[in-house]
Amino acid sequence: MKSLAQLLNVFVLWLLATVLNQAISAEEINYPRAKYNYQMFCQGCHTQDGSGGKDVPEIKNFIGNFLTFQEGREYLVRVPGSSNSSLNDPQLAEVLNWMVLELGGKSIPVDMKLYTAKEVGNLRKNPLFEVFNYRERLLGKMNPDQSK
Repeated sequence: MKSLAQLLNVFVLWLLATVLNQAISAEEINYPRAKYNYQMFCQGCHTQDGSGGKDVPEIKNFIGNFLTFQEGREYLVRVPGSSNSSLNDPQLAEVLNWMVLELGGKSIPVDMKLYTAKEVGNLRKNPLFEVFNYRERLLGKMNPDQSK
């Protein structure tokens, strides 16, 4: 029979794992943490305000358009910068939600559904290897007033 100390250790480990697993809920965005993760992992290419740079598309006032159809929604998770990020699934979901809400402007769909860690985890299992033509194809699927 296990000693009380061993059972207590197992319980503490289980409790700690449960708390840490729930510490980041994509539906409850921690804005300072999400902004920090954007600055550390995204801003280098997309710039501070999302205006993009050479060969990097602008996401400012545009990123929300990708959420108007499923393939576009998946694209934001499957691009190499997201799918290969060192951020874990809850952190990536949180920063993607932050990006849309903070940088999306009028492009944010009225019925926007936040990314969840589970959704992100499933989508990043199928990363994109060719991004430019894929993005152009998605832009062609958008309404003319949405695409850039």
